[in-house]
Amino acid sequence: MLDNPVNRILPLIQTLFLALFLSLALNGCAIFGDPTEIDDTKGWQADRIYEEGEAKMRDRDYDKALRYFQILESRFPNTRYATQAQLEIIYVNYKKDDPVSCNAAADRFIKLHPNHPNVDYAYYLKGLATFNERGILEKATAQQISDRDPKALKQSFAALKELTERYPKSRYYKDATQRMVYLVNTLSQHELHVARYYMKRQAYLAALNRAKYVLEYYPNSVSIEEALVISISAYDYMDLQDLKEDNIRVLKANYPQNPMITGKITEDESVWWKFWESLY
Repeated sequence: MLDNPVNRILPLIQTLFLALFLSLALNGCAIFGDPTEIDDTKGWQADRIYEEGEAKMRDRDYDKALRYFQILESRFPNTRYATQAQLEIIYVNYKKDDPVSCNAAADRFIKLHPNHPNVDYAYYLKGLATFNERGILEKATAQQISDRDPKALKQSFAALKELTERYPKSRYYKDATQRMVYLVNTLSQHELHVARYYMKRQAYLAALNRAKYVLEYYPNSVSIEEALVISISAYDYMDLQDLKEDNIRVLKANYPQNPMITGKITEDESVWWKFWESLY
């Protein structure tokens, strides 16, 4: 007896319908998204949400801490807890090494609460956020801070400077000024790092401009002596003797023991980059 063709086709049809059903089910999940995350803070009072956020901070679970503080701010607006949550959000982003979010949160707090007793803290964290900011390449190559793009360092200096000018009695004043001294020295060293590059490539005018920038904008930095030496060397190579002699007089008056003044250098060291590198 021959098999009925329908009996052979029916299982195939059932398989196709099953596959179609599964496909629709999966597409449905994609359309409607993941199931809504359970809100474990439902019914909590402001103080409990804040305490949980603080606990997550102590555990260094910064993502969850950030979530709790954001919920606290949105659920209890215009309360002291919301204001405190805004400050905590700045700090959480700082700990997360997210300078962009940290600065944005700090700027928002400063705009909303310009007279808050802790607004100096927002300025301080703005300065810290970019103080040690480093890109992926810089971290991978252990690049020296003075070799880096100075943009982040200048941003840090500007925030700390604003803090010290606005709030000279702030508890963060002393640390801010110490960091500013460090930043000034680092920024001046960056300019000289570029100047040395130009000197080695005989781009004397470009090197001179970098050295003059240090002399004009970082007069209290540790780089003044080297900036003068670069200026003297650049003027010498460009055969600008009057300007060279002027800078030699300044160098002699302020750094009388400099080898360029005492003459304690060899003939080879009189070549600028050999001379200056020999001092280290």
